Amino acid sequence: MTALGAAQPRLASFEALDIRENTESALASLALRRGATKPVPFGLHLPEPGRWVVGQGVASFWVSPDQWMIEAEGRAEENFAAELKRASPDCAVTEQTDGWIVFEIVSRSGTAPLEALLSKLVNINLAGFGPGHATRTGLEHMSCYVIRRSEYHVAVLGARSFAGSLWHALETAARRLKE
Repeated sequence: MTALGAAQPRLASFEALDIRENTESALASLALRRGATKPVPFGLHLPEPGRWVVGQGVASFWVSPDQWMIEAEGRAEENFAAELKRASPDCAVTEQTDGWIVFEIVSRSGTAPLEALLSKLVNINLAGFGPGHATRTGLEHMSCYVIRRSEYHVAVLGARSFAGSLWHALETAARRLKE
């Protein structure tokens, strides 16, 4: 069952945007232990603050000093955290997949609709928030991460416990773009 309570992930299409519930992404947090060397798990160089990087089958965004979230697309049903722990033995690794919901938002007609949607929802300076950027921000009453995966693609990660509220906020704002 998905975070939104259905057998299949939810997808909504609007005039210029698609919003999709991503149920396939595995998530694990990785934190350096005191005195540990910053690892390069699966060949991925962990990003600096405010950044998101993608490698072969994995991606990462900075969460806090010496802590990152690691994503593995298509691996939600695997024990990805255990594999990450083997790749980063000097770090603390915590499974996060079931604690978060990921919504992928893709524009089908340039950056304007995507940026219009974000400007209604989050307090992010979009002029400096290009591909490869990630940040934690508030969206209505919820805290979430926003990742700029490409010019036309943004991911919003929020706590699974408020998946319905986050979906409602995204869907309502997307529907109102044409108004």
